[in-house]
Amino acid sequence: MGSPRAISDIKKDLDFFVGSRVRLKANRGRNRIIEREGVLESTYPNIFVVKINERKVERRVSYSYADVLTETVELFVYNNDEEEIRIARANE
Repeated sequence: MGSPRAISDIKKDLDFFVGSRVRLKANRGRNRIIEREGVLESTYPNIFVVKINERKVERRVSYSYADVLTETVELFVYNNDEEEIRIARANE
């Protein structure tokens, strides 16, 4: 395991996948882990936004790059063959 990556490197990784279908796994504390699928809608200097369609309701959730750095949030992107590829890994 190497040294942690900079937040700017994580943002660059996410910039490449804007508009892609992703699976989000977020640790909300006290053994509450949320898994959702959606589209990586946009990236901003301090946060990224994922659009989620659940039960005919469209929601947007946002997380900071620090959440990825601390591994509170994990992101997986689907490629053309519907295979999951883990992106924005904190330690690479």
